[in-house]
Amino acid sequence: MSARDKILAKLRAAQTPFTDVPPIGERLRVTPDVDPSPEGLKARFIKQAELVSVKICPVDDDVAAVAQIMALIGDDSTVMAWDFDQIGLSGLESALTGSGVRVTDPKDGGVRVGITGVEVALAVTGSLVVSSGAGRSRAASLLPPVHVAVVRAAQIIPDLEAYFERLRAQPDGAVSFRQSANVVVITGSSRTADIGQELILGAHGPVSVQVVLIG
Repeated sequence: MSARDKILAKLRAAQTPFTDVPPIGERLRVTPDVDPSPEGLKARFIKQAELVSVKICPVDDDVAAVAQIMALIGDDSTVMAWDFDQIGLSGLESALTGSGVRVTDPKDGGVRVGITGVEVALAVTGSLVVSSGAGRSRAASLLPPVHVAVVRAAQIIPDLEAYFERLRAQPDGAVSFRQSANVVVITGSSRTADIGQELILGAHGPVSVQVVLIG
């Protein structure tokens, strides 16, 4: 038996702590309630996202969303991106190809813009929930200085508790969540104020988070 197996065996044989804890009757939400209407969720998400330095680019449809993304790319010849079917934005692939913009390798440290979709957006904190896996490179939202996230208004939900409630209600038992390489909750650009109490953006990830909000 290896040392690892011995340690695991001891842990499994140990007495289960806190066996007399009563079941939770009413769960309190971490964040305050929010207007659950689509208009209320969208307004709250925009307000909270802007408070953490996220740039919101509202557009009416996919055509306008593609145009906005191409404007953010500018003169760049490469971008980092999820697979196009994972982003779920019609016309993006042809627009990039037509402009001579190439999707580069996830390990390319020289690319400026990363493009992803999201699982959901959280209204009360202005956060994006992004999962990685097949066709959804983790690096696309972490490595480039500019992270462009495609969000549809219908993806905005109240809070993180609502996200977990949605997962628990899935018929497959949230298999897609468990099979994701990781799930990240992104609230604005990376930041730190450890040195001299001076706020620095982009310390551990993108300097800028741009949300193309459709609908």
